[in-house]
Amino acid sequence: MSVDQRALYVARLELVNFLIDAFADAPSTAFVETLLDDGITVPDGSVGETLDRGFERLETVLDENEGRDPELVQDELEREFTRLFVGPRPPILPHETYYREDTDFRGTGLTEVEAGYGAAGWSPPDDYPEENDYVAVELAFLRNLIRRQRTGDEETFGYQRVFHEEHLSAWIDDLAADIRERTDEPFYAAVADVLEGDIAFEEEIAMQMA
Repeated sequence: MSVDQRALYVARLELVNFLIDAFADAPSTAFVETLLDDGITVPDGSVGETLDRGFERLETVLDENEGRDPELVQDELEREFTRLFVGPRPPILPHETYYREDTDFRGTGLTEVEAGYGAAGWSPPDDYPEENDYVAVELAFLRNLIRRQRTGDEETFGYQRVFHEEHLSAWIDDLAADIRERTDEPFYAAVADVLEGDIAFEEEIAMQMA
């Protein structure tokens, strides 16, 4: 593997890890401290308009919070995460079956998502608190495929391409648009851009490699 390929895998995994952490639960103090200290690794050069905008927004957030108490930042982000995604009566439900018009919320589409996982030999960890069509769970599946690709498992590019076509890329843009519309918190606007842009970036990689 070339130096450029290794760097690309580092960036791909760091981005998907960031997104999983951003959606799996309210941000922890440790997550906020790491983010404020280290930022995130991004690919060299322009990746795409939406992802580039997300990086810029995230950099602005980090600059504006430089030197602040991480616990204060964490408290602000936790309150907004709870308002957006937890509720009571959250304005956004980040589940594929909520956004898809061809299935009922948590209905048959959930089984189809799980079948996609099973075809690639993956099962969601037991410690995820949400259903298996939740955005963080689908991102965890993507992370598993990227890790396997890094070790030379080329078959996983095919699984990734199919999962984009049948699942991830069918609803993520709508979720990201809702987050941008519903939040006044710059961090979550940045997360929405990074999410939408990274899924498009990953889909392009899968299409080229499968």
